[in-house]
Amino acid sequence: MSDPRTTPSIFTRGAVDLSALRNPAPAKPAAPSRPAATEDEPAGAVPGALPGLSPETIIDVTEANFQSTVLERSLTTPVILDFWADWCGPCKQLSPILEKLAVEGQGAWVLGKVDVDANPRLAQVFRVQGIPMVLAVIGGQPVEGFTGVLPEVQVKQYIDAVLKAAGVSTGTPAPEDPRLDAADDALMVGDLEAAEAAYRKILAESPADAAAEAGLAQVELYRRIGGQDPQSVLARAAADPDDIEAQRLAADIEVLSGQAADAYARLVALVKRTSGEDREAVRRHLLSLFSVAGPDDPAVAGARRALASALF
Repeated sequence: MSDPRTTPSIFTRGAVDLSALRNPAPAKPAAPSRPAATEDEPAGAVPGALPGLSPETIIDVTEANFQSTVLERSLTTPVILDFWADWCGPCKQLSPILEKLAVEGQGAWVLGKVDVDANPRLAQVFRVQGIPMVLAVIGGQPVEGFTGVLPEVQVKQYIDAVLKAAGVSTGTPAPEDPRLDAADDALMVGDLEAAEAAYRKILAESPADAAAEAGLAQVELYRRIGGQDPQSVLARAAADPDDIEAQRLAADIEVLSGQAADAYARLVALVKRTSGEDREAVRRHLLSLFSVAGPDDPAVAGARRALASALF
């Protein structure tokens, strides 16, 4: 298992063989990560369901119950798996977002919590290399997901894409611009070229489209961090505060690791230490990260004030 502080990325569907999990190995005794089911649970409750919530909403997934809680359930209801561990800081940022959206989904989809320490075989089968990692299972087959922490709005976009792929109606109106829906779908599956072309087409016709602007900023962000080793970049940035390229890449990694406020502070500090073309490059980079989060993000509002102070 790699360090959880890896660069979040779009997870591409691979040849994941789930057949071995249809006949799980005997479960090993382990301290439960959540309270076990009690005799007071309603009849028919799903094993591992969290207390106080619908048994159809959030479930602790183990190798022992994988066939019933994931494979069989996914034939009728999409199951989104959250691979996590108690020692993983970013997991503690993402899990509450997923759990909140699962409750709001009212059973349209199921959130399956997979403790990678207690279920190493599941982590191996799904090729988990960094956590948190999220993917979906629809009709017994795994589909695309992502690794790392994303803002709630992007997590919701992913869930909506999963529901759409599963043919589940969300009960929300269709988007006014179907091109945006297609662009978001391309981004979710990792087709950055198609996503960029779609977002640019929208912006050419509607320059003030904030959603398309945010989508394009995400495309550029994923491209910048492609092939980068997060730990090496962060080490370079720590070793040389004036290495502009390293500082910018470090900020990208922090945004995708759920540490956007740290990323903004890093670049605002860099603006203060630079001048001329370097300062303008850093300023534009910071604005692109603001676009990823969107104008309504409270952290963006605070960082904009800090940037204004640094510039003037």
